[in-house]
Amino acid sequence: MTAAILQRRRALLRALFAAAGLLGWSRAHAGAQLEEPLSDSVRTALSAAIASSAPPVPVFADTEARLAYLRWLGAMSERLQPRIHEWRARRELLQTIWYESKRAGLDPSLALGLIQVESNFRKFAISRVGARGYMQVMPFWSRLIGDGDASSLFHIQTNLRFGCVILRHYLDRERGDLFLALGRYNGSRGKPQYPNAVLAAQRNWAYRDVPAVTALEPQR
Repeated sequence: MTAAILQRRRALLRALFAAAGLLGWSRAHAGAQLEEPLSDSVRTALSAAIASSAPPVPVFADTEARLAYLRWLGAMSERLQPRIHEWRARRELLQTIWYESKRAGLDPSLALGLIQVESNFRKFAISRVGARGYMQVMPFWSRLIGDGDASSLFHIQTNLRFGCVILRHYLDRERGDLFLALGRYNGSRGKPQYPNAVLAAQRNWAYRDVPAVTALEPQR
């Protein structure tokens, strides 16, 4: 990438941030992941997990599976409409959330709840500590497991890919303990406020017979 292209990209991002600030929605107030040492094997695995550039197009085993997805898409679109008015924008975001959460072995309602808490569905949200986009990914992750271009974290699929892979990593590290994994995601491991906020938000996105958890308590 040439210096001129990089300069134009930075100028465009500055303009977007300025516009967001004028509209009063550029800042996010959630916490952020803490940079921790990664072993070479973990770094390699995470880099591989975010590497695929395939578009987030769902593939279904049969017609019923596709119809179930379309019913989910319709229900979630209706719930998201007050926050994102344009149908195509809602469809793109929801399709990518479904694709990336399933790819990472997460429930889409959990990803939706986390996005609600982290950015309230603001694509260009920036926290006070620099976390970016829908899932408020810290720029250091681009350096650790990506190509080093933190500006790409404002791209929908890139942001959701990183966010879902990071949460999956924390879940694996905490041996499936969602309370502790969410705490790590927020940089507040062991404290109940953030996990309970995400789980409360998740209930807004529960679909059909998906069980909702009311709250989690720290393990003794």
